[in-house]
Amino acid sequence: MSDVILDTAEGPAIPVRALLESETESALAAAPAAAKAYAAISEFKGKAGQVLAVPGRDGALASVLFGLGQTPDALAFRALPAKLPAGTYRIARAPKGLAADQIALAFALGSYKFDRYKKPASDKPRLLAEGFDAAEVRQVAHACALARDMVNTPANDMGPKQIETIAREIAEQHGAEITVVTGEGLLEANYPAVHAVGRAAVPERAPRMIEITWGKADAPRVALVGKGVVFDTGGLDIKPSAGMRLMKKDMGGAAHALALGRMVMAAGLPVRLAVLVPAVENAISGDAMRPGDVLASRRGLSIEVGNTDAEGRLILADALTRAAELEPALTLDFATLTGAARVALGPQLPPFYTDDDQLAADIARHAEAACDPLWRMPLWKPYAEALESDVAEIKNDPDGWAQAGSVTAALFLQRFAPQGAWAHFDIFAWNPRGRAGWPAGAEAQAIRGLYGLLGERFG
Repeated sequence: MSDVILDTAEGPAIPVRALLESETESALAAAPAAAKAYAAISEFKGKAGQVLAVPGRDGALASVLFGLGQTPDALAFRALPAKLPAGTYRIARAPKGLAADQIALAFALGSYKFDRYKKPASDKPRLLAEGFDAAEVRQVAHACALARDMVNTPANDMGPKQIETIAREIAEQHGAEITVVTGEGLLEANYPAVHAVGRAAVPERAPRMIEITWGKADAPRVALVGKGVVFDTGGLDIKPSAGMRLMKKDMGGAAHALALGRMVMAAGLPVRLAVLVPAVENAISGDAMRPGDVLASRRGLSIEVGNTDAEGRLILADALTRAAELEPALTLDFATLTGAARVALGPQLPPFYTDDDQLAADIARHAEAACDPLWRMPLWKPYAEALESDVAEIKNDPDGWAQAGSVTAALFLQRFAPQGAWAHFDIFAWNPRGRAGWPAGAEAQAIRGLYGLLGERFG
């Protein structure tokens, strides 16, 4: 991602004045006659997303008015880059209460385009940094762009090996240690569930367990765990074509864990960080796991496979068990885990699960502050009975009577999660509807708010 937040500009930056509907009339009353005339012709009322480009006497763009609607919201500035011509801009006016760094971050997030397979635009709008730490904004924006790039990249170019390569690049950049266990080595290292899910893939796409370690050994431990299923056919319980179409994004949890880990390392937070990513392809071959198989797990619990399309929780079981061995002060796991989460809350509002009320309150507070929406869902214990197996200690597909698929998936993961503070995020990582600032495709969810949480808890 090229930098759209500038420290300096070669020439004057075009001023942008952001207005609420309630402020627009008085603001225009004090504006030059030309601006008033253009506003009248364009019917600019300060409605959300409205943009008025005001030319100067020479015909060149002199200023911009940007409508915010009825409520001040920094996230609204995501829509601005898509509505501006290339050039350098500055925020000359915004409603009270909107932080300059949040406006700039929203502008940077809205500037994102996935152009790996297309000729990129020659130029784009850029924002001059004024009154905030531009380096910090760029780091967060770049990490979010990394997650979105990884999710947008098709599986032929984003296999387990490519996830490993990205993890190694992050580790090298920040002086972290990295270990990777691959293929049959997973059995020797006691990651049997990771191996079982990924063993059907061709050798060059062999399953692997990636672990990044960073920070001082005596610092509080934080574990970030991400589901890295690079493509999910559904296994022998094969998905229909409509359900398989977007399964390149089933490694979104891994992308988010790596992106948040990169934010933490770039900021130098005083933590002992572990980023744990099981990376697999849920492929179909003569060696694929079968419905009815009973798998071993790192935790020692036997798992009956009722459905090979519920594979993400299997690899997370081993990864969360590994996290528990590190005795972290806080564990956060990310996964594009269930369609049930979308049925419950839709694509824009990811659910999260935790039994820690204080952690839940802190997560919600930071999510709201970062305009990074989340919603707490209950770990409803009576539904745990739906995970009981007749032949093993637990099964990966719950009985149908429980219905709440996202809840039962979280309850499954809780059996393997570390003791203490733990939260699970059932993210979608995708915008199904394109609009200004939110192009159709990959989306980074939850990690901006959680970055704020980690800064507060451990900074």
